[in-house]
Amino acid sequence: MGDTSDTSDAAIGSEPSLEEQVAAYQREFQGLDPQVEKVVSALSRLNRRMNVAYGRHTAALGISNADWEVLKALVLSGAPYRMGPGDLAKRLGLTPAAMTHRIDRMVTEGLVTRERDEQNRVRVIVELTPEGRGKWLEAMRLASVFEEDLLQDLSAAERGVLGEVLTRLLRRVEHAQPDAGGRLSDLD
Repeated sequence: MGDTSDTSDAAIGSEPSLEEQVAAYQREFQGLDPQVEKVVSALSRLNRRMNVAYGRHTAALGISNADWEVLKALVLSGAPYRMGPGDLAKRLGLTPAAMTHRIDRMVTEGLVTRERDEQNRVRVIVELTPEGRGKWLEAMRLASVFEEDLLQDLSAAERGVLGEVLTRLLRRVEHAQPDAGGRLSDLD
């Protein structure tokens, strides 16, 4: 491990390796399972770095990650890619006010439309525009290239096993924390 008091520019800005992090945690917190901590720390770092990469993709397309979340929710709702703002807010874990702000911005950018429901004039419908769908498709193209590159060293069998293992972990968290799908607070 070497001298940890090194304060060179490289040491100040760099993150410790997973092994160094786990060793420090073990030093400070007895009883820590190093295998568990390595898995959890690796997942956390991977998630953070993937979010940065996806953010770069959306920024290159002129949309934000917040815009991407709305576009994705509308696409996942199926054709004709329409949802009420309340349903969108619930799905994204946002307050109605934050969702309204996000929709206002996206309407201005031409990514979605907001119209009154013809069957129920009180209800508002948010619908994906062709431009919004085009941005979603291009973001998916960029993401798929990145994801294929990310997993290039894994065989098809390893990808399958990894997918199953991560899905089991996700189910456990969803069961233990059913309300954790949204945000703790609005970010935009």
